Amino acid sequence: MTEFVLNARTRTDMGKGASRRLRRLAAEVPAIIYGGDADPQPIALAHHELAHALENEAFYSHIIALQVDGKVQEVILKDLQRHPARPVILHADFLRVDKTHKLTTRVPLHFLNEDTCIGVRQQGGVIQHNLADLEVQCLPADLPEYIAVDMADVEVGHILHISDLRLPAGVESVALAHGADHDLAVVAVNKPKGRGDEAGEGAAGD
Repeated sequence: MTEFVLNARTRTDMGKGASRRLRRLAAEVPAIIYGGDADPQPIALAHHELAHALENEAFYSHIIALQVDGKVQEVILKDLQRHPARPVILHADFLRVDKTHKLTTRVPLHFLNEDTCIGVRQQGGVIQHNLADLEVQCLPADLPEYIAVDMADVEVGHILHISDLRLPAGVESVALAHGADHDLAVVAVNKPKGRGDEAGEGAAGD
């Protein structure tokens, strides 16, 4: 897995005014580290460094070595606030991780072989994505960068659910842990609408 290292410093000035000054004058992002046995810790990170890391999809589901005043803490990104109109990161939340305790986070789904999918190439179907990521629970060492969804053999009218995914060893779906009623649809190959007798037919499974 790709390694991410970020540098940060302890933040002492609190409040909205202090956060605005931090972003405007120091080009830094206010953030907080929480979880574990320690108290929440306000920090500040260089905006350009965090923005660069966020360009890599793996950053969102990866353990990060966060160096705060020279001391390393292992964390994952739990929340991110962006400006609605400008490319500005407003705030970040990081959760401490313990190698001996399972963590809960979201992992992106990578849909493979869509261009060679039987339901598309041979049957004229259209792929419909229902989920872009999956909430999982696992030990930090088992956290995957992504979960692969192989579309090669999926035919028209077929729906892949969470239970159809091949999760890496040690990784569990949070949704499935709540029972079969939470086995959500992940992706489907539907018949295209408006083709003769097929016009008006909806999503697979209707």
